[in-house]
Amino acid sequence: MTTTAPGRTARRYLMCEPVHYTVSYEINPWMDRTRFTDSDLAVRQWRTLRDTYLELGHEVDTIEPIPGLPDMVYAANGATVVDGVVYSARFRYAERQPEGPAYQKWFADHGFVTHTANQTNEGEGDLLVVGDVVLAGTGFRTERAAHAEAQELFGRPVVSLELVDPHYYHLDTALAVLSSAADDPQIAYYPPAFSAGSRGVLETMFPDAVVATERDAVALGLNAVSDGANVVVAPGAVDLAAAIRERGYTPIPVDTSELLKGGGGAKCCTLEIRG
Repeated sequence: MTTTAPGRTARRYLMCEPVHYTVSYEINPWMDRTRFTDSDLAVRQWRTLRDTYLELGHEVDTIEPIPGLPDMVYAANGATVVDGVVYSARFRYAERQPEGPAYQKWFADHGFVTHTANQTNEGEGDLLVVGDVVLAGTGFRTERAAHAEAQELFGRPVVSLELVDPHYYHLDTALAVLSSAADDPQIAYYPPAFSAGSRGVLETMFPDAVVATERDAVALGLNAVSDGANVVVAPGAVDLAAAIRERGYTPIPVDTSELLKGGGGAKCCTLEIRG
């Protein structure tokens, strides 16, 4: 079993301040329109998350929030970027569909070569780079056909994983990449979120993975962000924090509880720009 974190790598992230954040529709089990959302608190929590990345030495770009797109704060869903190649998002639900072109325009305006998706996919929500492969979720949002489209675009093997619990509707709510180092990729995941076959794939590929508890999962603790040494994680994911500390990582609890009302945590708010 690997007991030492591979080491920190400086990252570049894209984020969107939640100035228009609210829960005005319901497209996942976390959302409840009758529950009060505090947009000011969401902004404060988001700024703490952003400042945490800056304090860790990472670069943070921001995209201008658009009125009427309250979920634009969940930047990870906006695209997938591998080796400087941008695969645009194509959202399943009408409420979020304008986000895809908005994020694609940001990347185009900043000099990236972008590729318009032909298949429904929700960016890094369902496409996670682990070493030399891309783990790809399906079952609720991203179409399996998008996995093939991503593989052709990125030129990396894409491994399909079936999600079966609607609370974990994106892969990044059920699986966290702890290290994307090609020679020592490491993950944490919650087995009940996956089909039996997909659990078998994960057990085969990552026999030493951190297995999250139900308490971790319901806190959306797997919606975490790792730089290879430090892991920004939900404060309620106490079992996960202890487990990754044993592996040599430093857990950094950051409260995103107000954004959890929309079904997202730290990772949902953070799109990694891999140059």
